[in-house]
Amino acid sequence: MVSSEGLCGSQPPIAAPATQYGVTEPISMAGPTAADIQRSRDLEKFLVQAGLYESKEEASKREEVLGQIQEIVTNWVKQLTRLRGYTDQMVEDAKAVIFTFGSYRLGVHGPGSDIDALCVGPSYVSREEDFFFVLHNILAEREEVTELQPVPDAHVPVLRFKFSGIPIDLLYASISHLVVPHDLDISDISVLYNVDEPTVRSLNGCRVADQILKLVPNVEHFRTTLRCLKFWAKRRGVYSNVTGFLGGVNWALLVARICQLYPNAAPSMLVSRFFWVFTQWRWPNPVMLCAIEEDRLGFSVWDPRKNPRDRTHHMPIITPAYPCMNSSYNVSTSTLRVMMEQFQYGNNVCENIELNKAKWSALFEPYLFFQSYTNYLQVDILAADADDLRSWKGWVESRLRQLTLMIERDTYGKLQCHPYAQDYVDASKPCAHCAFFMGLQRKHGEIVQEGQQFDIRGSVDEFRHSISMYMFWKPGMEIYVSHVRRKQLPAYVYPDGCKRSRNLHLTPQQPSYKISRNNGVEYQAESGEKCLKRKKDPDGENSEQSRLDKRRSPDRNQSVSPEIVSRKLGSACTGCSTSDLDEMNRLAEANTSSNSSGISSCSHEDIGNESTAGSSEGSNVGDNNPSSSQSDSSDDLKSSVEDEHADQNKVFQDGLLKDLEPKTVVGVVLKSMNGVVDSESVQNPVIRLSLASTA
Repeated sequence: MVSSEGLCGSQPPIAAPATQYGVTEPISMAGPTAADIQRSRDLEKFLVQAGLYESKEEASKREEVLGQIQEIVTNWVKQLTRLRGYTDQMVEDAKAVIFTFGSYRLGVHGPGSDIDALCVGPSYVSREEDFFFVLHNILAEREEVTELQPVPDAHVPVLRFKFSGIPIDLLYASISHLVVPHDLDISDISVLYNVDEPTVRSLNGCRVADQILKLVPNVEHFRTTLRCLKFWAKRRGVYSNVTGFLGGVNWALLVARICQLYPNAAPSMLVSRFFWVFTQWRWPNPVMLCAIEEDRLGFSVWDPRKNPRDRTHHMPIITPAYPCMNSSYNVSTSTLRVMMEQFQYGNNVCENIELNKAKWSALFEPYLFFQSYTNYLQVDILAADADDLRSWKGWVESRLRQLTLMIERDTYGKLQCHPYAQDYVDASKPCAHCAFFMGLQRKHGEIVQEGQQFDIRGSVDEFRHSISMYMFWKPGMEIYVSHVRRKQLPAYVYPDGCKRSRNLHLTPQQPSYKISRNNGVEYQAESGEKCLKRKKDPDGENSEQSRLDKRRSPDRNQSVSPEIVSRKLGSACTGCSTSDLDEMNRLAEANTSSNSSGISSCSHEDIGNESTAGSSEGSNVGDNNPSSSQSDSSDDLKSSVEDEHADQNKVFQDGLLKDLEPKTVVGVVLKSMNGVVDSESVQNPVIRLSLASTA
């Protein structure tokens, strides 16, 4: 009989197989070097100095607030149980349970971050009436609760509010239990029995967060890396799910996948590998943390082989909990292009950091959006007060992505939009206000004839129609869509409230479209004489001495977003001349008709001349954006990531998108015939985007 000791001595030991995380084997099992460890320490030190970690006092306050909300929802369910005639024992046992998800659950929240929470209640407590009506009223009576905003028609219905100053996003899920157990395992698939789709989506936030933490090899390294990349994404303008970029869960899933591919790497290595991998990833191959679980309860699961709609997704990032969904369905071709450029920028900086040619601060340089394009769309949102603006802004912002898609669809992708995730406020306006901006550019490599234009009237009308469907519209809620060139950007978009010296001279006001409840459109611009003189009068206001005087004493208020100068006209109005401008300004205050559209503008020839005259002004993104010089090489990148993961994912493969150079000139033209504006043009303004040659 051979002893176990003799057996071990006679044969070499068999190495244990490496643990596999995710759907493929790791790219590398290598651990950190001494230099990697030092870079990780430097990174964490930088994140602390950047103020990304909350204090112990704030952490304690968050726990206290969650405890109070737990008490409120428990009493709420007991009250409903009593009103519906259940026994005293049922009333005593009745409860709701609060779960957290998002950044708070993942442990990457910072000071001022909101708390994503889910309230799970019994089957007889409904979302529509009990949650959005009864609980809403209970919260409204609490003095700790402010800025209470129900959003029942959202893709994931939510109740937003601040509790003792801490922002809360509260979801509700009614499960098929008469009594919700206090130790409910939300990861168990049984919680999905006999529930509707909105409930599944509400539950999935918590289920996904729990799965992410289970599927990463080192939770602390994951948290540090995710905290870093979320901060980077915000600084570079690509952190916003609603505008077509990526939100918190998307970034968490991408970082988790990198942790799986490099299970022993330190945070500094993971950040560097993140950019290296995703500059070469062959979208639309999906990013998955685990195999997609087959349909078990009848809910739709992401599968491009079966679902034609899933084949249209540009950047699939699949959730790991059943039912597996694409968490990044909002991404468009343009926003994917922008993100790929930023990944390339991050990769270049990380290479320099590893060569000791740069420090971590270089990675987080803010993206100079307002220096990267020559032309912009400005969307001004106004309301009577801050509360109205909060709800109105949320509605408009949720549909801005559709405006981007409409423009790209109607121009066959030749004109591309870069929506910027940040909103800006003009404090000088008497009413509540905020504004969003989109950079405009032609598609790189597109052959464009001189003066070629695109009619996007249908895009604007369709966007206007979708905005006008708002169920909670109130007087004062308005929106204006304007075209502005870089030199005309309002001063409030700059950090110090001042433009660069080259932008200080006054410029003609741009056409703007006002969208109001009655679907009216108002159009305005400066007089035709001003438009013509800007480039043609050597002795006039555009002379060298005049420009110098303006630079010395600029009037910033005149360079802010276009003021609304309108005249309400009856349906029988056939047009107006520029000589009537002063009279129209006086009549605008009368506001005599609420169901018709007005116009005060220079002729379409003048606008065309002014637009063409500015065609060569400003610099392209390559002059200002450090990433653009690297983007042309993205098509040539090859890596083991492409080969290793393409077959695993089994999804149609596309090459990386090429970098797109912004050299578009946008002109806005109003149709007219023989100097008379036709009524159809007033009701449905023509916006023509002129792609002039910049060679």
